[in-house]
Amino acid sequence: MLAFLARRLVAAAATLLAASLVVFVVLEVLPGDPALLMLGTEAQPDTLAALRRQMGLDQPAPVRYVAWIGDVVTGRFGVSHTYGRPVGDLVAERLAVTVPLALMALALAVAVALPLGVFAASRHGGPGDWGVMVFAQLGISIPGFWTGMLLVLLFSGKLGWLPSGGFPGWGNPGAAFAALLMPAVSLALYEAAIFARITRSAVLDTLREDYVRTARAKGLGRRAVLWRHVLRNALAPVVTILGLQFAFLWAAGTLVIENVFYLPGMGRLLYQAITQRDVIVVRDVILMLVGIVILVNLAVDLLYAAIDPRPRAAT
Repeated sequence: MLAFLARRLVAAAATLLAASLVVFVVLEVLPGDPALLMLGTEAQPDTLAALRRQMGLDQPAPVRYVAWIGDVVTGRFGVSHTYGRPVGDLVAERLAVTVPLALMALALAVAVALPLGVFAASRHGGPGDWGVMVFAQLGISIPGFWTGMLLVLLFSGKLGWLPSGGFPGWGNPGAAFAALLMPAVSLALYEAAIFARITRSAVLDTLREDYVRTARAKGLGRRAVLWRHVLRNALAPVVTILGLQFAFLWAAGTLVIENVFYLPGMGRLLYQAITQRDVIVVRDVILMLVGIVILVNLAVDLLYAAIDPRPRAAT
């Protein structure tokens, strides 16, 4: 297990290093002056030169890259030109919104998808199976931002039950939970559709195994076979997709939904940094998001190995 973990850690570190190089090349080495983008074409030459020195743009590209990586490794992120604050402080504040939002969406999706997937597989070819597949197809086809707008029209505009946007902070947990509920449902619908399809396929494959027929021959009921024997053995592909989709929630899902509901999370921070040409924030936040995705995938690898030790033994 230690050798398996060591290989995964080395691969994760190499992936993060390669990603940092890509981010650096795209944002700083390609044609264009980040300082000029941030200040605009009307900036005074002395102001432009001062910002270039502050950002280290007067140094060669390899020196800047090494200095940036050294700062990241030691936890010293840059200072936002727009906010005048360290990027690490901005990210810490925004994570208090994005992390609960992503976890709520994932929990809702799993709570809906697992029972639906097992239900559809146990009634393969019947009306129940078709109904779940129709739900899954609709969930995948409908964009999350459109679902969010419909929820706002219904629960905020018509019924007045939930706030239409904004985040009051965690000083009032009830209000904070209410502010995140509709965004979480908007994200969870798409995720639940994917998980339901994957769960259904995995359960159907497992139902054809010999040990399932043996359990049935011994007199076990359908429910006992499904929940005691089939589901656990069908979880491996579900866990893999679960990790990938959780990474998607961080990297892309919240970027749109947080702007629809005006939530001060990581996605909105990145969007604002792009529109305000705050290259320092864009660079550091993208690398953080990549790091989160890599950590999630590493956790999925370890969990997959715990559920099914065969890949670990093969490597």
